[in-house]
Amino acid sequence: MNTPTRTVPGQFTIVLHSHLPWLANHGRWPVGEEWLYQSWAGSYLRVVAMLRRLAEDGATDQLSLGVTPVLAAQLDDPHCAASMYEWLADWQLRATDAATAPDPTRRELGVREFQSAAAAIADFEMHWRHGASPQIRSLASAGVMEILGGPLAHPFAPLLDPRVRQFSLREGLADARGRWARQPAGIWAPECGFAPGMELDYATNGVEHFMVDGPTLRGDTALGRPVGDTDVVAFGRDLTISYRVWSPKSGYPGHPMYRDFHTYDHLTGLKPARVTGRSVSSADKKPYDPQRADHVIDRHVDDFVDHVRRRLISESERIGRPALVVAAFDTELFGHWWHEGPIWLERVLRRLPEAGVRVGTLATARRDGYVGAPVDLPASSWGSGKDWRVWNGPQVEHLVRLNAEVTETALEAVDKLVDPAGPRHPSGYRGGRSRVADQIVRETLLTVSSDWPFMVSKDTAAHYAVDRAHKHAHATREICDAALRGRAGLAERLAHNWSQADNLFAGLDARRLYTAALPSDTGS
Repeated sequence: MNTPTRTVPGQFTIVLHSHLPWLANHGRWPVGEEWLYQSWAGSYLRVVAMLRRLAEDGATDQLSLGVTPVLAAQLDDPHCAASMYEWLADWQLRATDAATAPDPTRRELGVREFQSAAAAIADFEMHWRHGASPQIRSLASAGVMEILGGPLAHPFAPLLDPRVRQFSLREGLADARGRWARQPAGIWAPECGFAPGMELDYATNGVEHFMVDGPTLRGDTALGRPVGDTDVVAFGRDLTISYRVWSPKSGYPGHPMYRDFHTYDHLTGLKPARVTGRSVSSADKKPYDPQRADHVIDRHVDDFVDHVRRRLISESERIGRPALVVAAFDTELFGHWWHEGPIWLERVLRRLPEAGVRVGTLATARRDGYVGAPVDLPASSWGSGKDWRVWNGPQVEHLVRLNAEVTETALEAVDKLVDPAGPRHPSGYRGGRSRVADQIVRETLLTVSSDWPFMVSKDTAAHYAVDRAHKHAHATREICDAALRGRAGLAERLAHNWSQADNLFAGLDARRLYTAALPSDTGS
C-alpha cells in the first residue's frame, strides 16, 4: 500500500510573461514577423492548448499569465492572423519536402514535423481565427489562470517622462479591459523595471500587485510585500527555483537530449538536431529523438517538483509561517526556445498537487494572506546587475538621448494640438480627437520600447533594434513638424500612412494625456 504524499506548507506560483515587440510590417527574416510566427506556433498555441486541457479537467488557479498589450495587439491583428495561417501552411510544405527526401534521417524529421504542423493548423483553425482575445477571455472565465496586464508598447517605465509613463499604464489597462472584458488586478511591469514612487501610479490605477526580481526584495521572496504606504503588493521571483529551468549553465533546456534551438536543416528550415553537448558544433550534433527526450522530461519534472517541495518546507521553517515560492519565466521559453517546455510545464502542474504542493496564482497568494510587512523598494529590474544598466548604460546612451528628445518633441506637439487648457493652435485641432496627435503618441511609445536597448545591450539583432527606434523617431518628428507648421493636410496624410504600418492600439486617444483617472471608454 502506497503512503500518501505529505502536504507541504505554503503555495507555489508560476508566472509567465508573454511579450514580443511590434513586428508586423517591419521585416520578415531573419528578424521581424518570422519571430512572431515562430513564437506563436512554438509557444502561444501550445501553452494555451495546455491551459485549455487543464480547464477541461476542472483545474483552477494554475498560473498567472502576463500578456503585454503590444503582443495582444499582434495576436488579435487580422494581418498577423492571416500571415500566421500562411506560415503554418508553409511549415507543412517544408515538412513535406523533408518527408520525401532520399535521406532517411531527413525523411523521419519531415514526417514528424508534418504531423506537428497539421496539429497546429487544426488548432489554429478551431480556436485562433478570431485572434487570441477569445481564448484568453475563456480561460480567465474558467478560472484556470489569472491574467496580468501591463503598459502599452512595453516601455522601460523608470526612464520615461512621468506623463508618458502614467499614460502608458492607464492605456494598457484600458486595452486589457477592451480585449478581455476585465481589468487585470496585477501587472508585469516591463523588464520588472521599478523606480521609487511607481507604486503610487499603480495604486491610483487600481493595480493590486506586480512582479519584481528576487534581489529587489533582497532575496527574501517568501512573502509578497506591500510597497511604501500603499496596499500594492510586490511579489518577487524566487531565483533558487526559477534557475532550475532558466540558468544558461545548468538549466533543463540545455540537456543533451533536448532539441537544439540553434541548428537548422538548411534545405527546409526545420530543426533536426538535439543539443548533444555544449561545445559540439552544429555540424556534429546528433539527430533529435523525441522518445529519448520524453524520458528526460519526466526526470526533470520529478527534479523540479522535489525542489519546489523542499523550498516550500525550508522557507516556511525560516519565516515561521507558510511561505510563498514564485517561479517566473518568459512564456516564449516554453516551446519557442525550449521545444519540450510546454510538455514539461503541463506535467509539472499536474504532478505538483499529487506531490502535496498547493498551486495558485499571485491573486490567490494576495487573497490568502501570503503577504508580509511593507517595504520600500530600490530602483531595480530583472536585467543584468538587477539595475537599469541594460536600458541606460553606456552602450545604449544614444538611444536614451533619442528617447528623451522624441518624447519632448511629441509632448510639445500634443500639448499644442489637443491640450484642452491650452491656446488654440492654427491647425484647429484643439478640443476634439486628433488622429494626428494619436499617431504622434503611438510612434513615440514604439520609439521608447524597452526591446530596442535590450537588443543592443545583448547584441541580439542590434542593427534591427537601432533601425526600429530611429524609424519610429523619424515618424514622430515628421508628423510633429507638419502639424506644428500648420500643414494639417500633410500631417493627416503622414499620420495615416504611418498607421498603415503601425496599426495597433486603435483606442489610443492622446487627449487622455490630460486625465488623471482611468479612461472609461475608448471611443472618439
